[in-house]
Amino acid sequence: MKSGKLINNRFLKSGSGSFTTSVMAFLLAIIVGGILIEIAGFSSLATYGAIFRGSLGSTKGIVLSLSQATPLLLTGLSFAIAFRVRIINTGAEGQVYIGAMAAALVGAYVNFLPGITHVAVSVLVGMIAGGMVGLFIGFLKIKFGASEVIVGIMLNEILILITAWLSTGPLMTPGSATAQTNPILETARLGRLVPRSQLTWALVLAVIIAFYLEWMIRKTTLGYEIQVIGSNLKAAKTAGINVPKIYLLTIFISGAIAGLGGAALSLGIHYRFIEGISTGFGFAGIPVAALAMYSPAGVVVSSFLFGALRAGAMTLNRTTSIPIEFVSVVQALVVVFVAAPMLIASIKKNLMKPFNGIRNKRESIKGGDA
Repeated sequence: MKSGKLINNRFLKSGSGSFTTSVMAFLLAIIVGGILIEIAGFSSLATYGAIFRGSLGSTKGIVLSLSQATPLLLTGLSFAIAFRVRIINTGAEGQVYIGAMAAALVGAYVNFLPGITHVAVSVLVGMIAGGMVGLFIGFLKIKFGASEVIVGIMLNEILILITAWLSTGPLMTPGSATAQTNPILETARLGRLVPRSQLTWALVLAVIIAFYLEWMIRKTTLGYEIQVIGSNLKAAKTAGINVPKIYLLTIFISGAIAGLGGAALSLGIHYRFIEGISTGFGFAGIPVAALAMYSPAGVVVSSFLFGALRAGAMTLNRTTSIPIEFVSVVQALVVVFVAAPMLIASIKKNLMKPFNGIRNKRESIKGGDA
């Protein structure tokens, strides 16, 4: 039992990282992003000022930030929970698409269910669809040793093209000039938290899932097994943990959460499936999870930060001539700095040197007085 606690603590320390590291990685991304903006001939102060005003400067901006954060929260959770067992779920984008399509079909064509039941079933079907894609990726990894990274990326393209064919062919709304399915019924629509906004109850559901996953990882047997596998695969096998079972279960959960992200887009925002329904949310979840150090609870905070960046980018596009691609640059820099913990540790050490010198002098003075 003692060795189990050591493994547990070691994983939490190395896998989850520290709050300080996340903050420093984000600040460095902002600083370096600002330098690149200046080099490109734009004002970094004007850029970040416009982003701040558009995302946090008003109630409307905050609501927009939260609505942008919702799919990022779900795809971030999807990537984070898979990474806890060192599975890199690059297939989240395809899982979003298949979840969105499955939920839209149930929402549009199942017409015998009452309100809340119809919503629940539509959401559940979207989650199962995404989870089954994750399960397929896990099966190929376990059975044939296939790389989940390559399989996930290839499946993304396949699933996006399949859903595009469905929305432009057999399931396309008759007479529509847009590639889209029939609208979902009123009984299947996710309610809005704020009228005339895109902020839906999907946000509440996502936050509940995040804190449930955090509790599960820290307090349950399944969570303990996930942590041991992520920390030391050989130790997990030696301890008798059924590694293939945990792999499959974890990536199913990961895919289901991504599928929920797609269902939220169909049922809460577009009220149907449309071609190109996801603007890269599956891949955008990677920096969200990385900044949170793969902690489900941390993903709640990091998704809001990235949601605010996205919301601010919309204002940036409307009110200035500054390219919104700089927001993507900042997101990429977050991944770079989070992936370089030695760099962060070195910067932290150098920044703390003056304070350590003052503290050492105080301690030596106190020692002399004694």
